[in-house]
Amino acid sequence: MRLTIFWERMADHFGQGYADSFARDHVMAELGGRTVHQALDAGWDAKDIWRAVCTAMDVPAERR
Repeated sequence: MRLTIFWERMADHFGQGYADSFARDHVMAELGGRTVHQALDAGWDAKDIWRAVCTAMDVPAERR
């Protein structure tokens, strides 16, 4: 998944303003105790991060 698609999906689900805040502040066990930004910086694939966000936040299947 391209990073632009990842951020579009984050904005679609959380809203444009909250998506970055969530990505910066919400520590997720599914990401090894990292935030989305930390996982991206650590080299995680955007698709894997999106899957983790979907699992942690119960994103509906039609939005995954």
